[in-house]
Amino acid sequence: MLEDRTIPASSPTAWPAAYPRGYAVVDVETTGLARDDRIISAAVYRLDERGEVEDHWYTLVNPERDPGPVWIHGLTSDMLASAPLFPDIAEEFSHRLDGRVLVAHNAVFDWQMIAREYARAEREAPVRQRLCTIALSKELGLPLPNHKLESLAAHFGVVQQRAHHALDDARVLAETFRPSLRAAAEGSVRLPLQECRPLTEWRDTAAPLIGQQAGGHGGFGAYRPTNWRPSRRRPACPHPNPGRYEEGKRLKQGMRVAFSGDTSIERELLEDRAIEAGLHVSTSLSRLTSLLVTNDPEAATSKVVKARQYGTPVVDEAAFGQLLRDVEPASGQ
Repeated sequence: MLEDRTIPASSPTAWPAAYPRGYAVVDVETTGLARDDRIISAAVYRLDERGEVEDHWYTLVNPERDPGPVWIHGLTSDMLASAPLFPDIAEEFSHRLDGRVLVAHNAVFDWQMIAREYARAEREAPVRQRLCTIALSKELGLPLPNHKLESLAAHFGVVQQRAHHALDDARVLAETFRPSLRAAAEGSVRLPLQECRPLTEWRDTAAPLIGQQAGGHGGFGAYRPTNWRPSRRRPACPHPNPGRYEEGKRLKQGMRVAFSGDTSIERELLEDRAIEAGLHVSTSLSRLTSLLVTNDPEAATSKVVKARQYGTPVVDEAAFGQLLRDVEPASGQ
C-alpha cells in the first residue's frame, strides 16, 4: 500500500455553504463488469472542501480468482497472489471514505463494486453520497467530444501516464475535479449528488473455480464469469395496470415497473420488494410500462432508449425506494 501527503494550495475565498466538506476521489480496477466480479486494486485521493489534495492511498487486492482482462489493467495472478484480501483492507478503505462524498468517473460503477465487496465482507461502506464527474461535466456544459476520462483530462490539460491503473486514474480525476468544482462554485451550480444506499443483503452466485492449481494462473482457478441472471418464474400480478406513474404522486398497485442498469440493492431483492408492494415487474419496456428505474438515465441501453421514445417516466433507485414506502392500493380495494 502506498500513501503520500501533499500541502494544499490556496483556494478561492467565496464558496457555496451547501457544498460538501470533503471528497474521496476513487478509482477501482476490477476483474470484469458483472455483479460477481471483484476489485483487484483501489486508489483514493482525499480532497478538502475546495478540491485541494490532502493525501492519497493505493493498494492491490487479491480477488481469490482469475484477474480477468490483464491486457487492460496489467495485473496478473502472480502480482495479486500476495496482495491483501478485501476484508484486510476494508478498515483502511473506510477510513479514507468516511464522512466524504465519493467522487468517481461513472460513479455508479465504482460504488457498486465497492458496496458489493463490503457486503461480502459483512461490513458497510461509510459512504452516503456520490458524485459522478460525467454528470458534473454535463452540468457545467463542458465541450467534450465524449465522456471518457481521457477527454476530460485533455480538456483541463492533465497528462494521463498510466490509463487503467487505479492510482493514476484517481490522480487524473482529482486534478480534473478541482477545476470542475471551482467552476461549479463560481457559477453557483448545484452539484449532481446521488444517494449511496449500502448493500446489506448479498447472495454470491459466482460460478465455481475450476482447478485450484490451473496452469498459468499463479494458483488461482480459471473463473467462469456470470454476467447473466437465471430467469425466475413469478406469480402474475393480480392487479390491473392503472397506467403511467405521474411525478409527485404515489405509485399504485398494478403499475408495470422495469429496471435498467446497476442498482445498489441486489436487483432480485429490489424486484421482490416491488412485487411485494403489488407492482408488476417487467423484464422489457413497452408503451404500457408505468415507470423505468435506472441510476443512469443517460445510458444507451435499450430500455432507456425506449423510455425516451415512449415518454415513459424515469426515476432513480433512491427515489423508487421512497415511492415503495407508500404504494396506493389498487382500485376497488
